[in-house]
Amino acid sequence: MTSQAESANESLDRQNQYLTENLASKVARLKNLAVDIENESKDSNTYLSGMDGDFDGATGLLSGSMKRLNTMVSSGKGNRKLMCYSILLLIFIFLIVYFFIGWARG
Repeated sequence: MTSQAESANESLDRQNQYLTENLASKVARLKNLAVDIENESKDSNTYLSGMDGDFDGATGLLSGSMKRLNTMVSSGKGNRKLMCYSILLLIFIFLIVYFFIGWARG
């Protein structure tokens, strides 16, 4: 009986050793995944922080432009001619860009 018990114990020990090694490899893979996720999240947060600053700058620029445009519109008839020229210039630039893009694609 002792040889059967020893053989059963050795078999259980080998099985436990195999399962322990298998579990250790899975834990190592999970650890690597966790580290990769952490690095990716740090990179993404850095990128988003930079974008936040860029959007703040663009918002400031656009709000200043809108204030100047509102001042020009509300100033009276003297600037209406200038406003019409500005609108026509913007439409002309838009059409030129539109045709150049169409020409480059086609």
